[in-house]
Amino acid sequence: MVLVELSIENLGIIESSRISFQNGFTAFTGETGAGKTMLVEAINLVCGRRAETSVIRDGAEEAHVEARFVRVGADGDEEEIILGRTVHREGRSRAYINGRMATVASLAEYGDELVDIHGQHAHQRLMTAAVQRESLDSYASIDLSELRESREAVTQLDAMLAALGGDEKSRARELDLLAFQCDEIESVAITSPNEDSELSQEEDLLADVVRHQESLWKSTALLSDDGAALEKLGEAIRVLGHVSSMSATSQRLQDLLAEVEDVAHILRAAAESTEENPERLEFIRLRRQSLRDLMRKYGDSLQDVMSFGLEARERLDELTGYAERVQELESAKKKALAELRIAQLRVGDQRRAAAPALGAAVQDRLRQLAMPNATVQVSVGAPESDPAGESVVFMLAANPGSAPQPLTKVASGGELARVMLSLRLVLTGDPATMVFDEVDAGIGGAAAVAVASALRELGQGHQVFAVTHLAQVGASAHQQISVSKTVKSNRTYGSATAVKEEDRAAEIARMLSGGVADESAIAHARDLLSSLGTDTGVVKKGKGKSR
Repeated sequence: MVLVELSIENLGIIESSRISFQNGFTAFTGETGAGKTMLVEAINLVCGRRAETSVIRDGAEEAHVEARFVRVGADGDEEEIILGRTVHREGRSRAYINGRMATVASLAEYGDELVDIHGQHAHQRLMTAAVQRESLDSYASIDLSELRESREAVTQLDAMLAALGGDEKSRARELDLLAFQCDEIESVAITSPNEDSELSQEEDLLADVVRHQESLWKSTALLSDDGAALEKLGEAIRVLGHVSSMSATSQRLQDLLAEVEDVAHILRAAAESTEENPERLEFIRLRRQSLRDLMRKYGDSLQDVMSFGLEARERLDELTGYAERVQELESAKKKALAELRIAQLRVGDQRRAAAPALGAAVQDRLRQLAMPNATVQVSVGAPESDPAGESVVFMLAANPGSAPQPLTKVASGGELARVMLSLRLVLTGDPATMVFDEVDAGIGGAAAVAVASALRELGQGHQVFAVTHLAQVGASAHQQISVSKTVKSNRTYGSATAVKEEDRAAEIARMLSGGVADESAIAHARDLLSSLGTDTGVVKKGKGKSR
């Protein structure tokens, strides 16, 4: 999948521009300050990279970038993905995938898959140990999943051992506290989460048993005594029995009589069973005090206390069986460490086996980039001290007679850029689109021609973009985008235009002369274009478009 179109609004000095791209190698050229790097910044933004408000054009509230990627299938059908990004002046950023709102993280996932971006200082990353190790793994297609899983297993076992209770003294203190808490809660033997409320009701009844008993007998009498409710209800039923039109009402009274008789029976039974019980009352009061003491210490409710007790018991049982559990975990860790060692040695052996081939491949490429005497070695840590070969160091000797030294100690900026390009040429594969910003920094002459040829070669199998100030690099491109600026009414406007085939020589001549080109410079440019295989700039894969 390749980038076919890039739309830019209010980015840097570019107010509005739409550029169409083709396959192969495309060079971004133009005078200093015209905004070449803004094209790379636009690609950065749609690939989910960090957004800075400083890139927004002066006077605009937001910058917007949109990139269209297309893959053409064997049947000619096109698969399309459109990535968009809007950056607001106040710092907010919005991301879009195929016109729908998305997270910047999702945008970055697509960007990482679609585009490999090498910024102005990307070659400096090559000096980091992680990048050098990742490069070796990528070259050798080393599967690190088993190593990662083995390390994770050991890490988890270490965490489980640590969670068992730290050192012996702190573990003993925790055991004492847990034992006390469990004993205090379990000795009370809470019957249910509602025990306190149930005891409260019984306490109220026992605390005023005489008054309660009197109330029960009085209520019973009002219902059952002579002339009371039951008798009067019966009399009313008998009287209504002679009125046929009130039979329904009479039935309701009969139902009511049955209900009142039942209530009277309940009240009488309660009155007969209620008696003073000071021993039970004292027990309830002491019991409720014990429950309240637990709630004060372990939770707002008996349910909280019961949950706390269960958790404390589980932890106590865990620590009580500490020695057995430790032995079990230590045994598992020993096994995991053995598996980790095997995984480390397997990966380490693969890295050590692949290192000479990677060094030789990069060296061959580097010698083609105007460093004919370069020697490249890839050093991997020894199995005894570094079983997984985590220590991967790229070594370079740029001149004959010099011993290879780590890149961090011997490589200049221009040499680093060429080592990085050599590595990129060796590590072919996805993503299909690559972006190089100032990969030719610090070089010229034969080195510039070599880098130009390498970029063109890389463009045979990938879509390659490069920001360059070198005519040799611009001339080697399959497509050239000229970035220029104009000033109108004290406002600077940048534009990006695909250079037409008949204008390639003039643009290359401008790069050679540093300004307006004369006929001799144009003739020189035509020679350069011809020598680099572009045949005076004719692009046979289609024209770029601009707006």
